[in-house]
Amino acid sequence: MADYPVYDVLIIGSGAAGLSLALRLAKNGPLRIGVLSKSSLQDSNTYYAQGGISAVLDLEDSLEAHINDTLKAGAGLCDPDIVRLTVARGKECIDWLLEQGVPFTREESETGAVRLHLTREGGHTHRRVVHAADQTGRAVYNSLEERTKEIKGIDLFEYYNAVDLISTRKLGFAEERVVGAYAFNAKTSQVECLGARVVVLATGGASKVYLYTSNPDIATGDGVALAWRAGCRIANMEFMQFHPTCLYHPDAYSFLISEALRGEGGRLILPDGSAFMHRFDSRNELAPRDVVARAIDYEIKRLGIDCVYLDISHKPADFIRDHFPNIYSRCLELNIDITKQPIPVVPAAHYTCGGVLTDRNARTDILGLYAIGEVACTGLHGANRMASNSLLECLVFAKQASIDILKSLADFCEPPALPPWDESQVSDSDEEVVVAHNWDEIRRFMWDYVGIVRTDKRLERALHRVDLLKREISEYYSNFKVTSDLLELRNLVIVAELIIRSAMLRKESRGLHYTLDYPETNSDAPAKPTILSPVLGNSS
Repeated sequence: MADYPVYDVLIIGSGAAGLSLALRLAKNGPLRIGVLSKSSLQDSNTYYAQGGISAVLDLEDSLEAHINDTLKAGAGLCDPDIVRLTVARGKECIDWLLEQGVPFTREESETGAVRLHLTREGGHTHRRVVHAADQTGRAVYNSLEERTKEIKGIDLFEYYNAVDLISTRKLGFAEERVVGAYAFNAKTSQVECLGARVVVLATGGASKVYLYTSNPDIATGDGVALAWRAGCRIANMEFMQFHPTCLYHPDAYSFLISEALRGEGGRLILPDGSAFMHRFDSRNELAPRDVVARAIDYEIKRLGIDCVYLDISHKPADFIRDHFPNIYSRCLELNIDITKQPIPVVPAAHYTCGGVLTDRNARTDILGLYAIGEVACTGLHGANRMASNSLLECLVFAKQASIDILKSLADFCEPPALPPWDESQVSDSDEEVVVAHNWDEIRRFMWDYVGIVRTDKRLERALHRVDLLKREISEYYSNFKVTSDLLELRNLVIVAELIIRSAMLRKESRGLHYTLDYPETNSDAPAKPTILSPVLGNSS
């Protein structure tokens, strides 16, 4: 018997995608399921999501309208079949969350019936965003975590940071499949081995590669880097979404001002109080995020100002406090009364539209390895994610993966004996400052050179710097014992390179990728995704 745990399914990541999958799998039989959380269970992008989940629930709305809105926001790069699959599963996913006890906000209709309250966000032509006030992610996460802890057969590991996937190829077998992972236990500072018949990446996004982001510290692109090192293709990494409205305040840390605030009538204004979105898009504040973020970025640079403002003070104070209690209270702590004052806002890196290339069942290029949630590139988002489609994607593809895993699990035999982690040739580092310095350098040059507006010269400069850092980080990793910071740095530099190389390959502006050297969208040929292969080293 192995002296390390062996699971039927090992899930790396504990956000909405990971916990939803664990719950769906556990309900269908006595399975051994392990869930790794890099930090505390609650420290995930899901927990901090404010807006909501898009689904067609209103009689005046339709699946076709939601599909068309998503395709339009995706700027020609969405996979129509995946969009239809995802949108069609919306209602059943909301019903499933209600079964898990998620306390969505409700309202009384004109007939007196109580129903789910639906709000509207950028890119949507109808009200279809289900929410729990302005803390939807927290409400969803708390319910899923509570249900997960009630079920036997699910082992939850906090403060376990995946180091690398273990594949049969690395063990000398002819057949290529993933059979486990090495994970750094931050509590003991030891790397542990975990075997698995199936491994699922649910690690979230990579926006921490930028200096300014709405994401928590854990969003360092770990799953993308793990998959890349294992041999998976990565797609569309040039499309990094910048949320238009993060709170601008010296004492505020990555606090997002939900898009729902604009959906309920919030106006973007300049310091003199004048509106400006009408000069950029006929949809004004409800234009897709890439349009709004670029407009704000343009005005900040044009005027040399620190921020713009988001004003909802023209709405009744009770309405604001009832619909946005979290935003209201957080701003009030900073002496900003949003019932009377506009909110200072700036864009910040928010969502990774690309990721590990998967099929409709969440399978990757390697047998036994799945990817779900923000880490995956399913084809849903294309060149720009529409607001509140992200949690929907997590839920839909957790279900898709669960169905495929349960159907295929019999084909995956027990993993072979796995070698323990070998650190006999490394020592403790006496230069931790190198890690902190390199981390800061990556995030700064990514913000300066690979941000909202790009140029060929900026991308070339960024690639030169990332090449130097890759060599330095590789040498450091080879000589010293791993730490959580070093593992994240090792992953960040891979993610940075993938974003840069993807951006250099796209000779047009499309969706979230805007370059001054190619400001127009190429309409002469059908849009194609950017796919990077670790084997070929280029696009396909």
